[in-house]
Amino acid sequence: MKQKIAFALIMGIVTTGIISFSLISINLGFTDRFFRVWLKSWLMAYIIVTPAILFIGPKVQRFVDHLFSKDKKH
Repeated sequence: MKQKIAFALIMGIVTTGIISFSLISINLGFTDRFFRVWLKSWLMAYIIVTPAILFIGPKVQRFVDHLFSKDKKH
């Protein structure tokens, strides 16, 4: 369980950081407000995504396992 929590925390940092940085730079540009707006957006995204990784991730993994288990039968 500790490993799953660590994975969710790290994956949340990486994914939300990349996406929020990309979208803020496209939509706002690198202005004097960039860092403040990006940090606020990143934090909000991180708070939303990390629990989603923990709760939705296992269901997605089971679905993917199910999809690929059919390939092994044929």
